[in-house]
Amino acid sequence: MQKQVRTLGLPWIALIGLALLAVPRVVLHDLDVIQEGDFVNLLLVFVPPVIWIMVALAARVPKPFLTLLVVGGLYGVFLALVHQLLWDRSGAADATLGGNLENELSPGTEELVIRVFATFSGLLTGLLVGAVAGLVAWGASRLVRGGTRG
Repeated sequence: MQKQVRTLGLPWIALIGLALLAVPRVVLHDLDVIQEGDFVNLLLVFVPPVIWIMVALAARVPKPFLTLLVVGGLYGVFLALVHQLLWDRSGAADATLGGNLENELSPGTEELVIRVFATFSGLLTGLLVGAVAGLVAWGASRLVRGGTRG
């Protein structure tokens, strides 16, 4: 049996598994199977974080905000990785820089800059999703348990 991470209240395999719940939307979106505004996309956007919240509450993790921030961070890593792996299939390879950098960099350097920013964007997105879910779980846990944990 895998040891729980004391502060997070769940084993690492559970944290990774929760983060992986959000990855199918990224893959399907990058492959252009689903689009923004589709009902399936909407479900794939909101259901994983709702599950994260439910698991954090059911497991009575000691610090739900921190736990789901970690889950969101892991999701951000997966998000960035999927975007990089599906770069050419997603149409991201056609992206170009504008403004003062338009036509100023070699195509290889321009792609590198865009990929680096896409990676940071994925990581930040994951952390933001985790933070929002964690805040909801923290608030719900306070209501349910009446405690001050966080």
